[in-house]
Amino acid sequence: MSGAEFGLLTLTLAVLLIAAHGFGHLSERLGQPRLAGEILAGVLLGPFLLKPFVPEAFAHLFQFSPKADTALGFIYQLGLILLMFCSGTAARRILAKENRRQTYTLIGVADVANFALVLTLGFSGLLPLAALTGPAGQEMSTLLVLAIAVAVTSIPVISRIFWDLRIMHTRFVSLILGSAVLEDIALWTVLAVATALAKSATLANEHVVGTVTEHVAATFAFVLFSLVALPRLLKRLSRARWNLLLAASPVGYIMIVLFAYCAAAAFLEVNLQFAALLAGYALVGGMDGSERSRFAAPLDSIAKVSFGIFIPIYFALIGYRLVFGHEFSFAVLAIFFVASTLLSLATSGLAARLAGFRKLDMVNIALTTNARGGPGIVLAGVAYDAGIINGAFFTALVLTAVFTSQMAGTWLRFVLAKGWPLLSTNPEEKALPRDEETPPVASPAAPRGSAV
Repeated sequence: MSGAEFGLLTLTLAVLLIAAHGFGHLSERLGQPRLAGEILAGVLLGPFLLKPFVPEAFAHLFQFSPKADTALGFIYQLGLILLMFCSGTAARRILAKENRRQTYTLIGVADVANFALVLTLGFSGLLPLAALTGPAGQEMSTLLVLAIAVAVTSIPVISRIFWDLRIMHTRFVSLILGSAVLEDIALWTVLAVATALAKSATLANEHVVGTVTEHVAATFAFVLFSLVALPRLLKRLSRARWNLLLAASPVGYIMIVLFAYCAAAAFLEVNLQFAALLAGYALVGGMDGSERSRFAAPLDSIAKVSFGIFIPIYFALIGYRLVFGHEFSFAVLAIFFVASTLLSLATSGLAARLAGFRKLDMVNIALTTNARGGPGIVLAGVAYDAGIINGAFFTALVLTAVFTSQMAGTWLRFVLAKGWPLLSTNPEEKALPRDEETPPVASPAAPRGSAV
């Protein structure tokens, strides 16, 4: 990359940061989730909306070279894994004993109901699959994508909402994140099947079956290792006398743990957002969180840099990459948004009731799990690139992901403003004061060499 290209890239990043923080702050002042403003900033900077109003002399700011595209792609992924890592270090009791029955009920009832209903309607010929199918011509793949789109929960987006609302320490968050992690593992596996089908005439193809099986096995093994073995391994490493890296730079040590774990996940073709979330969760001791106090100071430094620079750029780039010119159909958008939202709210509400929750708890859980955000957008992009869906359905998936995320953030902000509990079983859990950036820890003792 030449000096001129690097200069243009840094200027572009500065513009993205100014817009993301500006619109994010304005969004908060209007009572909306901050990430909604950050995504809107990217949309306004994108070639579809801004280009007609940008003077020709500045148009080159948004026309990137291949090298700059690669750099922006890296920053995009870095923002994503830092968001998930920070969420993992702050979340409490994911899949802990007190949440397991409710978590499994939420997943089992809501996902099974969503898939069963969508697949039944599809096989009965009651869904206009032909009108949604892309050039691959695989209506079965389109049906699977449609089922995923109804059930998917955006871990990055809800994590950002939880963080902005300062409720990462609550049982409500641990319940939602626990169910979302297991749910999305299953859903991304189904997406692998759908994309494989788009490239093959039948699932009976031996190569397709073998690839999907390997992917499922690697993912579950990775998650099991992260929840059981990795916390113990990292605890021993952090307490070892020979760990000179931790003594020299706790921040450097933490970032190496994150990068190494994401590299292992990429090698095994495991979703990076799960890897980053689980790496953060394991670093602080897993379910008991016994190491959280040791790493309080360096984690606070990493969080401040992440939420000040990389995470806003990540959400702005989501907005920047949205394209609204693909055969836009308001009818497809309206029907899919309304129908999928009503179905998701109904099944999640039913699952919450069967899990033992009542009234406001059911509403909080249903609206939060309906947020489809980043994974909804990724799902749309993957399916569109694979030729599974057409442009109209692509646009409907993207906009529905944005709208449902905004609904969830707005509702939770309203609940907290009213002083209502997120879960009636834990009424003592409130949002942290604004001057506290991260959830409180048991003791402020930092790791050896904690200067950062």
